[in-house]
Amino acid sequence: MSTDVRHYDVILSPVITEKTTAHTELNQVVFRVRKEATKPQIKAAVEKLFNVKVMGVNTLIRKGKIKRFKGTIGTQSDVKRAIVTLAEGQTIDVTTGL
Repeated sequence: MSTDVRHYDVILSPVITEKTTAHTELNQVVFRVRKEATKPQIKAAVEKLFNVKVMGVNTLIRKGKIKRFKGTIGTQSDVKRAIVTLAEGQTIDVTTGL
């Protein structure tokens, strides 16, 4: 089973917050993904990279916030996240790298 290099371009990083760690009870993992990534691409990338069975993928785009720093107004970039639901009994340890 060869891993396509493009799978590494789809998934950018895991999201580790209080809210996302609560998703582990529901057998879900949250990743930051490219804005152009589709649900089938995300599913294929997670299955190949982590060797797990994915039941579903939900995506959301968090709009960038306007921040002020020393009187200068800046805008954070938009971030696309994927909530990946794993099959029963499957787990991904996001604290370790790939």
